[in-house]
Amino acid sequence: MSIVNLLNIIIILLIVLIMGLGFTYFAITYKEKMKKNKKQGTSTEVEKKKVSDSGRFKENLSPESISKFMEFDEVKDGMIIRKNREQYVMVISCQGVNYDLMSQDEKIAVEEGFVQFLNTLRYPIQLYIQTRSLNLRDIVEGYKGRIKKMQEDIEKLEIDIKVAEEKENQDLIKKLKFQKRRKENVLEYGADISEYVARLSLNQNVLQQKTYIIVSYFAAESGSTSTYSKEEIDNICFSELYTRAQSVVRSLAASEVGGKVLDSEELAELLYIAYNRDDSELIQLNRALDAGYDALYSTSKDVFKKREEKINEELEEIAIDLATKSIIDADKELKKEQSKAKKIKEKAKELVEEYRDQMEDALYEKTKQKIDEENLSDVEEELELNLSRKA
Repeated sequence: MSIVNLLNIIIILLIVLIMGLGFTYFAITYKEKMKKNKKQGTSTEVEKKKVSDSGRFKENLSPESISKFMEFDEVKDGMIIRKNREQYVMVISCQGVNYDLMSQDEKIAVEEGFVQFLNTLRYPIQLYIQTRSLNLRDIVEGYKGRIKKMQEDIEKLEIDIKVAEEKENQDLIKKLKFQKRRKENVLEYGADISEYVARLSLNQNVLQQKTYIIVSYFAAESGSTSTYSKEEIDNICFSELYTRAQSVVRSLAASEVGGKVLDSEELAELLYIAYNRDDSELIQLNRALDAGYDALYSTSKDVFKKREEKINEELEEIAIDLATKSIIDADKELKKEQSKAKKIKEKAKELVEEYRDQMEDALYEKTKQKIDEENLSDVEEELELNLSRKA
């Protein structure tokens, strides 16, 4: 065997050995990688299961389970009813006073009034303070309503100006145009204010702090209620609780603090913000109700309703134009009729003047008076009829 053949065999054996070692290395690496992935997958599934189980109800959500979580039965007649109609709650909203801006005597009077308020209490109360974003929505809506009313007034003034121009009444035209300019300036100012307040309402950092007094009444205080129906119990508790709340309001007045008993809608807003502190800044209760968040689904206006509104707007514009034209035409006809009657009376007076020498003074004056007082509508109709026959 030559040396060349021996070297070739050695090289082949080395290549086979290297390939075998490489295959073995890749096989071991792949096996370890699979084991590692399997362990990671198992731990991930366990963690996901823990996360999915944590903070969730173990049973399907229902109105009953949500009611238990809310810790009150319902809101009715300005009351929060709790504990299966055992406790009834009313809330009084308090308006603060500028204590720091008062004089020393005024501060003493307020403090004495508050001491008097505390001494008059014969039942427990609670104080509740709630911080919420300033709700300027109602103010913005009020501004928009006033702006719309101002626009309607300007449109009416434009119609009056057109009528005055047809009559060529310069004094009235000047007066109406002055009123129009004044209202346009107010309208522009109001639009700027409305836009500014609307931008301000979008700022979530504008906060207000409200103080409430919680007054409670327990049904057991009325004695045995087993023979009463739910409505009767509600009415009895309402009367007693309302009396307590009004007593608190009157006592607060001694310390110059205004108070108001919240109605059902205001109570719902109070609870909504208490249970939805984060979402209440984004979605306020009135907007949520208007958007239909309490409904199964929400829809936009019906297409026929939209079409009807558009038709009504077009009809209103046509009606305004027709009214303006009718007023102008009626004014022209009235002037024309007055002109005819005036000419007839002047002609009659000329005839009377011709026979002035043959008439007594009393008869002459009475005749002129009768001509002035005469209603010539029948005469004008007969004249028009004769002219049409001749034509």
